[in-house]
Formats: sequence, structure tokens, C-alpha cells
Amino acid sequence: MTDMHHSSYDIVIVGTGHAGAQAAIALRQEGFGGTIAMIGEEAWPPYERPPLSKEYLAGDKPFERILIRPERFWDERAITLRLGEQVVAVDAEARCLTTAAGALIDYGTLIWAAGGHARRLNCGGHDLTGVHGVRTRADVDRLIAELPDVAEVVVIGGGYIGLEAAAVLTKFGKAVTIVEAQDRVLARVAGEALSRFYEAEHRAHGVTVRLNESVACIEGDGRIGGVRLADGTMLTAQMAIVGIGIVPAVQPLIAAGAAGDNGVAVDAQGRTSLPHIYAIGDCAAHTNAFADGAVIRLESVQNAHDQATVVARTIMGREVAYHAVPWFWSNQYDLKLQTVGLSIGHDQAILRGDPATRSFSVVYLRRGRVIALDCVNAMREFVQGKALVADGATVPVEALADASRPLKTLWPPVVP
Repeated sequence: MTDMHHSSYDIVIVGTGHAGAQAAIALRQEGFGGTIAMIGEEAWPPYERPPLSKEYLAGDKPFERILIRPERFWDERAITLRLGEQVVAVDAEARCLTTAAGALIDYGTLIWAAGGHARRLNCGGHDLTGVHGVRTRADVDRLIAELPDVAEVVVIGGGYIGLEAAAVLTKFGKAVTIVEAQDRVLARVAGEALSRFYEAEHRAHGVTVRLNESVACIEGDGRIGGVRLADGTMLTAQMAIVGIGIVPAVQPLIAAGAAGDNGVAVDAQGRTSLPHIYAIGDCAAHTNAFADGAVIRLESVQNAHDQATVVARTIMGREVAYHAVPWFWSNQYDLKLQTVGLSIGHDQAILRGDPATRSFSVVYLRRGRVIALDCVNAMREFVQGKALVADGATVPVEALADASRPLKTLWPPVVP
């Protein structure tokens, strides 16, 4: 290595989230002995993202407890962490990266695990003080610092991030309003029954839920004073939380000629269309068997972890392909939602148990096969349901609807 401005590594991993961290861990586990560097835009070593809108925001877990590995772990395994650096250009022919500060980094193999950035509102006032995404530790630290001066919060977007943040801020005694453009919360990820259950839970905790409403602008003088809706309604607020998805961080790869638009396209081994470049995690658009063969991006720890492992094994010459049952979780109030499979495109949804008991599940079918389960405070259903999703089980509807019959007794069928 010559100097900080031009360095070289056998493998460079761009991104220090779950995907990047697991790629480095798996490479060493698989016996890779060459040099590895991880480049991260943030100042901190790899840490878990899901707790940001849950335990970290709530103050239940200090930052040290959400580190993916203790800080010394990376040194012990000779993994170089280059933090606070942003890759702005990729030269696939020269196998060289350029950072925002002008450093050049040569690689033998590149693993792009840059994830994405919180999608910003594109209306007036989106950059006022008090308007926050929930994507990084810095986002949440800023948000927490402002809370003492905040009485009213508007959460824009009724997906998991928005709902989780709303639950925590309600516990803190804030008056919270959720604004969702669609006709139900969790519209992109869950069926109607689950959406209505969560809507009712939030209302019962004092949250105002406004559906079919969109934001015209954020108003205020330097600092947010309120959120104006498209119909002219003004919601006074000292804080807004924006949870409207992410923008995949793939621009340098696309500019270098990689195939893809909403994310970067990868094959079953995580290869992009550019030589010696892989992509994994939130930014990787892949054909997914559990989405009926559609090309999708999956924003989950499971996907990040499993794709990283596939890429590490591929680099080490092992024959593998990505084929993992997707799973997710969300904590809101005292409710633990665990999802297995992808319910998108289901044509039947079967309720198991009674939502009034606050422990139940919903089984989703497509063309008679089980494709997903949403399990609320129902760990056993989640664990047993995984096999049904993995196998694309065909189980009679009346059997699925009978919550007294454990899922494991319904599949696989007992051969007499």
C-alpha cells in the first residue's frame, strides 16, 4: 500500500450494514485469507438497523448493545474498517473505486452492500429542522435530542418504520398523528385483516390515524411548525418522521454500466452484470422464488445475511444459489409481529385465531398454496409455518382456519 490516497485490497465491501458485515464474517469463516476492507459512510462500526425504530429509539438498548460484533472483532480478523468514507465512482475495467474525498481504492473483487438512503419528501419544507428519517444512528440521535421540546409528532407513512416510531413516541407521551396516502396502514406488506388490526391498536393507544391523505408541504420558519395536507388541513407539529421507503444506493454502479434501475440486478450467486462485482442486501434486485419468480428487492436482515453468505461461498468456489424463505419482524407496543414468506399477490387470506385475544395469525394463499404467514404474538405459528411456506404447501382451507390444530400436524401430509 502506498498512501491513504491510493490503496489496494483483495476484496472491498462497500457498506457496513447487515449485508456488508455478514459478507466479511462469512469470507473469514469460509477460509478466505486475503485482505478485506469495508467502506462505510457512517462513523460507526457495523450495527443493527432494526432496533433504530424500536429499542434504540425507546432507550431500551444503548448503542454498544446493537453493534453487530464488538469493535475489536474486526481487528482480530484483519478486516479493515474505513469509516466516514463515501464511494462516488466505480471503474469496473480498472477495478478501482473513488471516494468523495478523492481517495482511490483498488479491488480484486467488489461486494456492493451499500443499502439505501431514506426517501425524502419532495415537497416544500422537507429540509426544515425537525423533519427526520429513521435510517441511521445519527438520524435517531438527532430525533432523540429534539424530543424534550416536542409535544406533537406527525408520522408520514404507515409502513413498519412509521408505525414502530409512532408506538415508541406514544409511550413517551407525545401526541402522534400518522398520515398514510393509501386506504390502510401496511398496505404494501400485509393483508387487510392485519392492517385493520394494527390501525385499531394504534387508535386504542391514542394515535390519530389519517388514511387516504397526502402531504402538500411542511410549514415553518427554519424549524417545522406543522404539516399541511393536500386537502388544506394543517396539523401542528414540532416534529415529523418520514417513513416512505428507501432509495437504493446504487448510482455509482449504474453509472459504471451495471444493469438495474430500482436497485442493481444480480443473478442467483449475487453477481452484477459487471465482472468481479457482486451486490447484496437492500439494493440487490434478484429473482425470488417466494415472490412467484418476480424480480424484487428485499429489505430485511434475513435477506442481507443470506445473500452475503451466498456471495462469500461463491467467491470461495462453492456451488451455491440464493434460495431462502424470507422473514421479517416488527415490534409495536406489546405486539410482536413475525412474518414468513411474501404475501404480495395472494388470492386468499385465512385468519387463525381471534385478533381480539391479540394472539393470532393470517395465512396467505396463492393458487391454493401457502405463500406467507403474519403471526402476531404467535411464535409457534411462525416457526411451524415456515415449513408450509418453504414447501408451498397445499392445505385444505378449513384445516388452516382451525386454530386448534397445530400447523405442524397439517404438513407434511401423513402417509398412511
